[in-house]
Amino acid sequence: MAKRLLDKKGVSYTEINVDSQLGLREEMMRKTKRRTVPQIYIGDVHVGGFDDLYALDQQKKLDALLGLNVTP
Repeated sequence: MAKRLLDKKGVSYTEINVDSQLGLREEMMRKTKRRTVPQIYIGDVHVGGFDDLYALDQQKKLDALLGLNVTP
């Protein structure tokens, strides 16, 4: 669902499969203090999971964070 929302916004992203390499899931859990995927970063900002990403969109804060043109 996160990818679908970002695709709808027309932004590119990098998907990292934390199960593809030994230690990636543990690194993610250390960085985010969370166990679930996806864990979404926009630049250096840890957004959280899809629910957090969706909440930002509903609050009209996601476009600015993504660097999209925002009209007041």
